[in-house]
Amino acid sequence: MARHTDTIAALATPAGTSALATIRISGPDTKRLAGEIFGSVPPARVATHGDFADRSGLVVDDVVATLFAGPHSYTGEDSLEISCHGSPFIARKILADLLSRGCRPAGPGEFTQRAFLNGRMDLSQAEAVMDLINARSERALAAARQVLRGALSRHMAELVDGLLGTLAMVEAYIDFPDEDLPPEDRSRLEERVSAVLRRTQLLLATERTGALLREGIRTVILGEPNAGKSSLLNRIVGSERAIVSSEPGTTRDFIEERVTVGPHGLRLVDTAGLNPDARGIEMLGVEKTLENAAGADLFLLVLDSTRPTPPLPPALRERINPSNTLVVLNKADLLADRNHPTAVPPGGFPAVAVCSLSGDGFDTLLTEIERLAEGLQTTVGDERIAINVRHAHYLAEARVCIEDALAKIAGRAPAELLASDLRGALGALGEISGKVDNERMLDQLFASFCIGK
Repeated sequence: MARHTDTIAALATPAGTSALATIRISGPDTKRLAGEIFGSVPPARVATHGDFADRSGLVVDDVVATLFAGPHSYTGEDSLEISCHGSPFIARKILADLLSRGCRPAGPGEFTQRAFLNGRMDLSQAEAVMDLINARSERALAAARQVLRGALSRHMAELVDGLLGTLAMVEAYIDFPDEDLPPEDRSRLEERVSAVLRRTQLLLATERTGALLREGIRTVILGEPNAGKSSLLNRIVGSERAIVSSEPGTTRDFIEERVTVGPHGLRLVDTAGLNPDARGIEMLGVEKTLENAAGADLFLLVLDSTRPTPPLPPALRERINPSNTLVVLNKADLLADRNHPTAVPPGGFPAVAVCSLSGDGFDTLLTEIERLAEGLQTTVGDERIAINVRHAHYLAEARVCIEDALAKIAGRAPAELLASDLRGALGALGEISGKVDNERMLDQLFASFCIGK
């Protein structure tokens, strides 16, 4: 792809007052600008202290400048990073001077876009940059870091290589029928295409993990009125986020807070009590509770240890199971016998006895939440890869093409039709990385069959 011919500049740190601010420059005029400003071009990859003087010769600030010579830079072009004192006024003055010297203001994401266009990263890695910046948990950070370092790219390359090798075999049957080729082996073709399908499905299974990591695990707190749901929320959040009262039905709407439990980010939702006799505005609150339950990933079912287990609405019973629900036996301190058996919904639900007011049992509670949250997420071998909606769309397209190819192999369809499906799968996979090199298929074809020797 063609390289950009202009030089861009922008503030690379958040706006506002801070200890330091960084202005980034990238493009063909970078070295010239550095020489003009500092008197000489700084050595590459060496932090150089100096005065930033504007075009009139007035010193704006003493700064540290680091030159990164292309192609060994983030963007693949000559780049310069200028660290100044974190006054917004100073940063604006430096940026304005750079623009007066011929730089153009960088557009949103343009530095990363140039990194992609210059071959420094593929599209999946470019997207991981934003995931890394927005990560709110250890798991989200780890997944973004692995994709940025090429984990998804490597898996995609394996899929593409598998398809290219298979397509090379099929193309040989089409284009070189008179050459000295091995006999057509449809079972071998089926085996190779099936292997690609399995790997495609494994990557597709991480779509939910990606959503959980980026958006947070939606964890809904459920239970009858006055079971202690709001006290539980406050205890986990660590502040008086919800009103707590001995009067049943205090919570009429839902309250949502983001928290971190171990390495996981949660969107914790406190809901109105499940009162089967609710009327009026309380009934509206119960309806909101069931709406939240319909979109939940995890449930904390809070039960009053001193009372019998209340009946649950049918819609809720269909949603909860031992893999996504933790029963929280609240008010355990009020039991004379701490081992008193409490009626827990049948089916082997994990349960933890706690006291929301004192915090007794909360270490165990958080450990159990972490365990359930871990079980929701899919890994690919030892790697934590979390595809996004765009990746999933093209992987699903590729899967359809691969399944069609398997059907044609089984039905002994002409090789031309099979090749069309394989090319369709390659095209879909190429959309994820942003490129498919057709020359690689030709290289494999000639290497595998020694055609034209």
